[in-house]
Amino acid sequence: MTTICLGLFFSSLLLAFVLTRYVRDFATVHGWVAVPTQERHLHSSPLPRLGGVAIFLSFSCCMGLAAVWALRNPQLHSPFFLTRMMTILAPAALVFLLGVYDDLRGAGPYLKFSVQGIAAAMLYMGGLRIVNIPVLFGDRALPWYVGLSFTVVWVLAITNAFNLIDGLDGLAAGSALFSTMVAFVVALLHGPPLVELMTIALAGAILGFLRYNFNPATIFLGDSGSLLIGFLLSAMALDGAQKAPTIVAVAIPIVSFGLPILETSLSVIRRLISGRPVFTADREHIHHKLLQHGLTHRQVVILLYGVSAVFAMLSLFLLWPSGSSLGLVLAVLGIGIWIGVQHLGYLEFGELARVAQRTLDQPQIFVNNLAIRRATEELKVARDFEQVRKILLAAFGSNDFDGFELKFELLPGEPVLFDAADSTARRNVLSFRWSKPGAAKAPNAEAIWTIALELLSSANRRRGTLFVHRAYSPRDLQLDVNLLTASFPTALADALDRTLVYSAQVIPLPDQEAPLIVAQAG
Repeated sequence: MTTICLGLFFSSLLLAFVLTRYVRDFATVHGWVAVPTQERHLHSSPLPRLGGVAIFLSFSCCMGLAAVWALRNPQLHSPFFLTRMMTILAPAALVFLLGVYDDLRGAGPYLKFSVQGIAAAMLYMGGLRIVNIPVLFGDRALPWYVGLSFTVVWVLAITNAFNLIDGLDGLAAGSALFSTMVAFVVALLHGPPLVELMTIALAGAILGFLRYNFNPATIFLGDSGSLLIGFLLSAMALDGAQKAPTIVAVAIPIVSFGLPILETSLSVIRRLISGRPVFTADREHIHHKLLQHGLTHRQVVILLYGVSAVFAMLSLFLLWPSGSSLGLVLAVLGIGIWIGVQHLGYLEFGELARVAQRTLDQPQIFVNNLAIRRATEELKVARDFEQVRKILLAAFGSNDFDGFELKFELLPGEPVLFDAADSTARRNVLSFRWSKPGAAKAPNAEAIWTIALELLSSANRRRGTLFVHRAYSPRDLQLDVNLLTASFPTALADALDRTLVYSAQVIPLPDQEAPLIVAQAG
């Protein structure tokens, strides 16, 4: 078995090395190249995208050699061996042709998912299927329609996950190489022999292709390659899972495909949070974010190779499953992914964290909102400035604002009801200012932001402006600003209107607070 594995690996490696160069030159001569026309494209010159053709041809030739070898070794049960091989190769060829069509003509997401769904159903009909999920349903066998659904979802997810990370030279192929080697090691220990031969042949084909695909690339993997590799790995995971222990069958493929699964999950979640279509393209993938942090293309690829290697190594720890090893792997993965996502700086997840924090702050937000609502109701019955002053102090004294300034404008002909020894306000403007203890007394004393609420009464009389101040802070404002901009300004303007009717003297303010000031005419 060792001899045939080595033979297939080096045969596939040599064939891919030769065929990739031939495919590259042939595609370039015929103009089958990808032109960098969109902002998300990172290459600067037209390059062929049909690298998957070389991988498919070299892999298929090696599978032909494996079939001949199987026929000469009856102990391998060659009829079953060949039947299972065709069960994988036939739908894989269909996915490959879909990728070639997409590389040359372009295919929409619905066509892609439809063809991939048919290929997944072919695997299910051939016996490669998910029959149970012990983590969710115990050892109970799933109904056929549930098993079919899970099988299709698995194949679609892994196939398109490798397609999604194909954004930098050598990234998808290199990540797939690590995953393929993990699948080979698992097959060595748990079988079946077919998966051993298919994974080692695929690894050789990918490695031979990488010679031309690593930065700076002269040919791209294309959908013909990324879809093919993803489909083959998903199919071989299904085949190997049927003879392996439960944790090996379930956990190892998921962990070993960690980078493409992580990229896909992040992309779907980001687009759902931001309200964009899931299938839209953008420049927010992991490799794009790393490029934005100042790394070069080659540095990003090597860094993500390291991430893929870590995922592969952690998955191999699960070959000796135990409660402690599984817990350790999950803990390392969880902490690593959390730290990595934090450093990438996705705006969507920052907003999600803000919403989560606001949910935790909701009790205080409720208290602050209620204070504004209560002030609005009390202003509707206030009769003098002293009442208005107390209502405003009660409303803003315990919330997140650092101060306010009320400027009440007297209309022409209205009597001046207040005397002031020191006046700096504009003519016929009553001014009252309050600052929270410890906060700056003047708006310009520190970096602040201000909300200006125009006071327009229900009789359509402008009664001045209420300026609400707050120092810039990383903590969110724990108040719904809509409450300040809805009925509160009108209630305050109406209350100020009533003070002209019921007030006949200056209401002195306590010494520790800013005085009520009126600017005298002339």
